[in-house]
Amino acid sequence: MSEIDRAALIGALPYARRFARALTGSQSRGDGLVGEALRGGLAPVGGGRDAGMAGRLALYRAICRIASDAPDPEEAPGAALDRTQRMLLLLTSLEELETDQAALALGLAVEQAAAHLAAARNHLRAGAVARVLIIEDEPIIALDLQQLVEAAGHEVVGIAASEDEAVAIAAAERPSLVLADVNLGAGGDGTSAVARIMRTHQAPVIFVTAYPERLLTGQDLEPAFIITKPFEPTTLAIATYQAVTRGVHLDPV
Repeated sequence: MSEIDRAALIGALPYARRFARALTGSQSRGDGLVGEALRGGLAPVGGGRDAGMAGRLALYRAICRIASDAPDPEEAPGAALDRTQRMLLLLTSLEELETDQAALALGLAVEQAAAHLAAARNHLRAGAVARVLIIEDEPIIALDLQQLVEAAGHEVVGIAASEDEAVAIAAAERPSLVLADVNLGAGGDGTSAVARIMRTHQAPVIFVTAYPERLLTGQDLEPAFIITKPFEPTTLAIATYQAVTRGVHLDPV
């Protein structure tokens, strides 16, 4: 780690946690993967436009290497997307890397990475269909989210503008995926709503927030999937695919 700027590495940790959690579908497993990457030592990776990106790429490279070497018990044989494709989709959508940077993280030629990405995007709709609860207090944003979720092939079973409404809909509909904003204005807090829902119902959760670093501290109850506002439709499609096909949820702490 001595060859990598320490401040840049510290700044890269929230991004690494977000990637590792989305990849594994678990706060605990994802953070454990980041810890293993740090303990194993990090080597500089070319392609960083600045120190911050250099730190991120070094962490991504170590995480991808460890994940590729270890068997994944939740990766079903014959799945539409293999592990390399999942990693590339997450790196280019959730982490917003360029294709050449994602290729560096995985040790692939740019042409190989581009081919894998094209194939992966063609298979996005092959995942299981989810029954989605949207927790969002802004009506226009909620309708936009509904349209995006349905365009990805999923069913919206309810839209909640407050904590209490979210809990009530979840109890009645038993969604298989929850898509939650963090700040619900006068309606409360999205993280609190999810925590209440999870007391009686387990389902994958994707948080949508303009401040992802607040949910990536490695403490308390945290999500495996976080999308940063504003986001592209493909980012939501990839996050829902990864959440649904892995059948994951928030880890109790």
